[in-house]
Amino acid sequence: MAGDDEDYVFDETTGEWRPAAEVAAPEAAERAEVRDAAGNVLADGDSVTLIKDLKVKGANQTLKQGTIIRSIRLTDNAEEIDCRHDTIKGLVLRTEFVRKR
Repeated sequence: MAGDDEDYVFDETTGEWRPAAEVAAPEAAERAEVRDAAGNVLADGDSVTLIKDLKVKGANQTLKQGTIIRSIRLTDNAEEIDCRHDTIKGLVLRTEFVRKR
């Protein structure tokens, strides 16, 4: 049978084995829903501007309103983006504090 070689993944929420294609599809849909403070859809590689001064924990530094952050990366959490700043590596920002450029 042609359908027997399909990969299955255990879905912990339902407790069932489901085809991998069914489980992967909702993750892609969630990722497309990342929005900034103004409601604009964000994507990997976008540039954003801070809409508020933010104190960075662990760096003893404040990122000022209007600071431009380039080349963002989306995370599994729709409310957070991963990015880099000139002086801070591995920076994670909440989408409620950024606006797409």
